[in-house]
Amino acid sequence: MTRDVGVAVIGFGWMGQVHTRAWARLLHHYPDSPLRPRFVAVADPEPERRDEAVAAYGFGGAYADWRELLERDDVDVVSVCGPNFVHREIGTAVAESGRHLWIEKPAGRSAQDTAAIAAAVRKAGVSSAVGFNYRNAPAVEVARELVATGRLGRIESVEVRMLADYSAHPDGALSWRFDPTYAGTGVLGDLASHGFDLARYVGGDTVGAVAELVADRATFVTERPGATGAVSHFARGGDGPRAAVGNEDQASALLRFESGARGYLTASRVAVGEQCSYGIEVRGTEGALAWDFRRMGELRTCLDQDYQDAAWQTRLVAPRDGELGRFQPGSGMAMGFDDLKVVEARRLAESISTGVQHGAGIDDAVVAAELVDAVVRSVDEKRWVSP
Repeated sequence: MTRDVGVAVIGFGWMGQVHTRAWARLLHHYPDSPLRPRFVAVADPEPERRDEAVAAYGFGGAYADWRELLERDDVDVVSVCGPNFVHREIGTAVAESGRHLWIEKPAGRSAQDTAAIAAAVRKAGVSSAVGFNYRNAPAVEVARELVATGRLGRIESVEVRMLADYSAHPDGALSWRFDPTYAGTGVLGDLASHGFDLARYVGGDTVGAVAELVADRATFVTERPGATGAVSHFARGGDGPRAAVGNEDQASALLRFESGARGYLTASRVAVGEQCSYGIEVRGTEGALAWDFRRMGELRTCLDQDYQDAAWQTRLVAPRDGELGRFQPGSGMAMGFDDLKVVEARRLAESISTGVQHGAGIDDAVVAAELVDAVVRSVDEKRWVSP
């Protein structure tokens, strides 16, 4: 039986709008959803964004201060999509108020921030979801199954890349993202956290957790022009004075998994020519697989062949794979980034309805944050460390 839930969104920039569209489309793709979203309130300090939320999406109330939003008695679940430095305060407040929580990664500036949110969620007994959307791609679901069922043999290596160019321009605006006081880490929190979750999800129990790692990080664009007002990842700065960038542009880590498998993760926000080259490669004693987000509906596999001279094949995901059938009727028909967020909303709806975690939750965010902190510690101490 479907029941109405009052949805609120805090932070109505790009990601807040992505969350809102996902909630709006939930019943379009999942008519059997246990929840029927109803937009009751939005909070954002920018009046233009509040006006758009009301006019284009039909929110019943709009607030400059998110605290006023939580005073309403018709809010059941809250999407938290603000900058990193507000996640801990808002995320814990949402949970403590008894509302279910959908929070974007990284859920705070550090593992300490993220653990505080997780503690509040557990204490309140509410459900949670975290924005590790790449695990929701149907090809990733197939990859996870191939690993779990032993089709690749004993896993030897897991390699993840999260390469983007959104900060490659040297005149990119010096927003909060480049200030550790507000963002914490740079590309580590923004993209490497996704990479760690992707490695954990595809590797599963077959590979186990990351037991230890050794890492490196660097800042290549050391100064940027100041930002004016609220800006996106891609905004250019003004003609005024330039100031120092306080966190990393690139990070890499060698990984040792509990199973004995080895891994490598690299992430960059200044990778010219890569746009959003996010992907994973897994190799075992009897096969291999590879996935690239830019070709989301394809999974490259090397299976059921001899050890030498084996060839790669490209498999187009089919409606039976993962959640593709909820969006497209046939193989080769592509899903998009926003579709992965609809899957996320569906899994949160299931969590709320059943009281059992479906999809990535706050505990997954804690693990990713601990791995990010381990990278920082490894660089600072110049040694292998355990998360």
